[in-house]
Amino acid sequence: MPTSSEYDVVVIGCGMAGLAATNRAAEKGLSVAMLEKAPKEKRGGHTRYSESFRVPSADADIEQYGYEFDINDYSADDFYDDIMSQTNDRADPEIARTLVDNAGDTIEWLTELGVNWDMDPLNVGYTVARTFFDGEELVPTLVETAEENGADVYYKTEARELIRNDDGRVVGVKAITDDGFVKFESEAVILGAGGYESSPEKRTQYYGSDYDAMTVRGSRYNTGEAIDAALETGANAVGQWGGAHMALIDADSPPVEGGANRVDGYQYGVLLNREGERFFDEGEDARAHTYAKLGRIIFEQPGHEAYIVIDEPLKDHQRATGPGGWVEGESIEEVLTELGCDNPEAGVNTVNEFNDATDPGEFDPDSLDGNDTNGINPEKSNWALPIDDPPFYGYRVTGGITFAFGGVETNSRAEVIDTRGQPISGLYAAGNSVGGLFFDNYPGGTGLSNAAVFGKIAAEEVSNEMN
Repeated sequence: MPTSSEYDVVVIGCGMAGLAATNRAAEKGLSVAMLEKAPKEKRGGHTRYSESFRVPSADADIEQYGYEFDINDYSADDFYDDIMSQTNDRADPEIARTLVDNAGDTIEWLTELGVNWDMDPLNVGYTVARTFFDGEELVPTLVETAEENGADVYYKTEARELIRNDDGRVVGVKAITDDGFVKFESEAVILGAGGYESSPEKRTQYYGSDYDAMTVRGSRYNTGEAIDAALETGANAVGQWGGAHMALIDADSPPVEGGANRVDGYQYGVLLNREGERFFDEGEDARAHTYAKLGRIIFEQPGHEAYIVIDEPLKDHQRATGPGGWVEGESIEEVLTELGCDNPEAGVNTVNEFNDATDPGEFDPDSLDGNDTNGINPEKSNWALPIDDPPFYGYRVTGGITFAFGGVETNSRAEVIDTRGQPISGLYAAGNSVGGLFFDNYPGGTGLSNAAVFGKIAAEEVSNEMN
């Protein structure tokens, strides 16, 4: 590798944000270098381990692209309302509006680049249009397309410093490689390197002393050095640095790079902690609106784990993709004992009290059916069905971190903003390196849509500036 290379634009990261930026820049005729910290066999950041986008299906050209959504009337306005609702109105409204208004066109553009989608829902309980994909297939597809259009990809190349000229413009990247430091000179840099969630040190710093032990669902390489480089260059730090997408996952998941390891359908049963107590309104909302905050709640329970408990009628409404499995028994106590509950007798009492508080009407797993409890705390707002028809089943779950909510400030043009409130000339960012969109919770599937939309916008802005 030469000690210095010149390009029109350098893109940091090979996840969805970087892939979108690289492909769009190459389409626009720019010379592009994409720097990937991971080796080739681990490329793709968290996107490699991901599986879904959120899409305003009412605005998509279904006839042209040949796919059908299970929910075909989900509009950009619905998408915007979900973002604002799930973030308690803390999301930057300009960023959110730009995202939802461009998501449909961006998905169609990715389709043209060769991405394959599966429109069938992974399980019941979704209330929004989602497109599903295979991350291990999507990443090489988009890398190959970018390379065919002339982009160069450098693996095991970690961006460590942004280079600014005397006018303050970002004009390159200093990166560490197996051959030492390499300078990549350019007219602009696009930061798409993901967040800081894979760093045990940063998890401890931002979330608490036990969080070094939290399972990382995605790449081990998302440790935040590229964000640090942008902050050292003057970028403003925004967002909820102590917040993150922390999902309910299989407790037997590997400590890192396990992927989704989903356990869906918990919203129809009850969740008990090791002491046999309920601690969350399982029916608060659809799974897509609760799973990303529930992981943190579970992780803060005794032993960092909890148990989903259901009975036979609910078995068909569950879906698990992790390495663990369901425990079956003829009694609640038997199931809880095998799961490792410290007080299975208390768990039995909790389920009995829950059953006494239910009086369900018609059960509708595909909508908020209004079947709630009466007289218990926490209440259950929907799908409150008695757990009383054996055999019974249990699944051991924990919390896993997906991505952090803090990052650099950007505007709707993906320009990075400095601590004076001014754009940093030549520096753009997209995806999980950016803060200001997600707070407290997360509407499922929005992260990848965000990364794709603003990665594409960043490349278009660079192209417009150069032309």
